[in-house]
Amino acid sequence: VTNLVEPLSLDEAYLDVTENKLNEASATRLAEWIRQRIFEVTSLTASAGVSYNKSLAKIASDWDKPDGLTVITPDMAESFLTNLPVSKFWGVGPVTAGKMKEEGIHSGGDLRAWPLWKLSSIFGKSGPWYYNLCRGIDNRLVEPKRIRKSLGKERTFGEDVDNLPELSDFLENLCETVWRELKEKELDGRTLTVKVKYADFKQITRSRSFYSPLPNLTSFTNTALELLGESEAGSRPVRLVGVSVSSFIGEDRPGEAHQLLLDFGNNSVPEQRTNSPEYA
Repeated sequence: VTNLVEPLSLDEAYLDVTENKLNEASATRLAEWIRQRIFEVTSLTASAGVSYNKSLAKIASDWDKPDGLTVITPDMAESFLTNLPVSKFWGVGPVTAGKMKEEGIHSGGDLRAWPLWKLSSIFGKSGPWYYNLCRGIDNRLVEPKRIRKSLGKERTFGEDVDNLPELSDFLENLCETVWRELKEKELDGRTLTVKVKYADFKQITRSRSFYSPLPNLTSFTNTALELLGESEAGSRPVRLVGVSVSSFIGEDRPGEAHQLLLDFGNNSVPEQRTNSPEYA
């Protein structure tokens, strides 16, 4: 669809579709097409967010999981952000959200009422970020050539699995795939992470870091299985299991930036539903 793809996590990415291989003028229709293709190929649902910058696109993507499409257009951003709880803002974690609430900041509207100097006095260098965030301002660039932060694979099950040996077999297969890709890409990572999503969609991760990369597939797999054993897998139904590697040697090299420009195109905004952002 586009070469301007910036990985965000194991299963998320930013796409700049200003110019795309389908010559589709509507970012909304393009997002819906991508979601449909994902389901056709994998039988898995996917949520998507469409907006004019990365922060808003991320907020939109999280709005209607696991199978929704949310659009935040420029003319609706202010009202959308005004009522949005601060905990929903991209980049505001639980600790910061708690601190904001102690200061009487519960929503984007509350945050917008604070002057820049006051936010900076309370939140330091993050003050300008929060000042812009609640105003829908995010000038960060999409960076398709950003150095990869992690590499991994996941397996989502059609039916929940509560058998530990069976889950271990799945994880071993994922380890083989990830290890092979690491070698093909000549990547060496020092942190191994296992991800488990339970049937109730609660998700946990277990990680282990090393001074040097694991030397072989056997060590890699055994470590992953030990991390799986630290979860409730086997005694609690599991929907998804995954393994990833991060902390790559040399990952601090600078990447090349690209500008994010979004044209919603004609008829790109679907009908607005009551008490919700716009969906398709």
